[in-house]
Amino acid sequence: MPKLLSTTPRADGFRMPAEWEPHIGCWMLWPERSDNWRRGAKPAQHAFAAVAAAIAQGEPVTVCVSPGQYIIARELLDPAIRVVEMTSNDSWIRDCGPTFLVNDEGVVRGVDWKFNAWGGLLGGLYFPWDQDDLVGEKVLELERDDRYAPDFILEGGSIDVDGEGTVITTEECLLNENRNPELSREQIEQMLCDYLGVQKVLWLAKGVYLDETDGHVDNFCRFVAPGEVILTWTEDKSDPQYEISAEALDRLATMRDAKGRPLKVHKLHQPDPVLITAEEAADIDHVPGTLPRQPGDRLAASYVNFYIANDVIVAPSFDDPRDAAAQQSLAELFPGRRIIAVPGREILLGGGNIHCITQQEPLGRRVISAKGR
Repeated sequence: MPKLLSTTPRADGFRMPAEWEPHIGCWMLWPERSDNWRRGAKPAQHAFAAVAAAIAQGEPVTVCVSPGQYIIARELLDPAIRVVEMTSNDSWIRDCGPTFLVNDEGVVRGVDWKFNAWGGLLGGLYFPWDQDDLVGEKVLELERDDRYAPDFILEGGSIDVDGEGTVITTEECLLNENRNPELSREQIEQMLCDYLGVQKVLWLAKGVYLDETDGHVDNFCRFVAPGEVILTWTEDKSDPQYEISAEALDRLATMRDAKGRPLKVHKLHQPDPVLITAEEAADIDHVPGTLPRQPGDRLAASYVNFYIANDVIVAPSFDDPRDAAAQQSLAELFPGRRIIAVPGREILLGGGNIHCITQQEPLGRRVISAKGR
């Protein structure tokens, strides 16, 4: 049986690997709540199924589904995808699921962070979140991986690592009073170092404009290789995103990673602003305690919100003239992987995108069987 550990990953020689390191598979959660997903989540379910099918071209995929949705999900999902029953409050496994770790011998463990729906009662996006907070523990139990469970609120989308000792994050999220208000910046840095196995924390100020996660870095700026990051960008100086991205670019220019390397920054121009239509807003159930969706609201659309699988990159498209250029940029940055574009609007309407609904599990010393898992 997996053990609950009282030590820290750093002390035990474990680290969070970079996303481009080998995976044994990918985890997802199935959407169904009608107060976040329009038309009873049917369009979102088709979008999630398309993402799962695309990732399955590069690695095994497991989708966790509530008992009432099991038959529906099994029918919509590709037969190659493993479906398991699991209760959750919504479908953002990047943020409520575990962070997997490895050591030099290829042993895999996981961190089961605290989750409070991006702010709890101080700006959180829905209530309750009790079942989401159990997802990390449940996944690690299924995988029989030993578990660290610090008393620390963290979402997986708020961090990104290079696998060589560096993590990047935003002050907007990790220093927000609705996460860990009792901890100082230095104490938060120490938690990241202890539980991700890193030595250097790089701080950006904010994330994508109006990102309801309080500026998750995985929608804004991510590592694409050691010493290299990709940054969402706009040339439109009248767009509020311009000032945010320009300030981040200035910070990145002065930063060094854990190995002392300067960072090479690749700009990835954002799509044109994506706004919720009146029809889309009307299709969502309005429930007290859940962030409302209003016509004309701007969504945090970004091409940076892609998933790195073993053999493919699964990236969002927005029916935007810049889709092709974004896909070409990703192809140049990941020459060993095929770029698969999946329409991202339905996922974006729920508050995130492809990276937000996925969670990689490293291969470690394990072997992917011919049947996938």
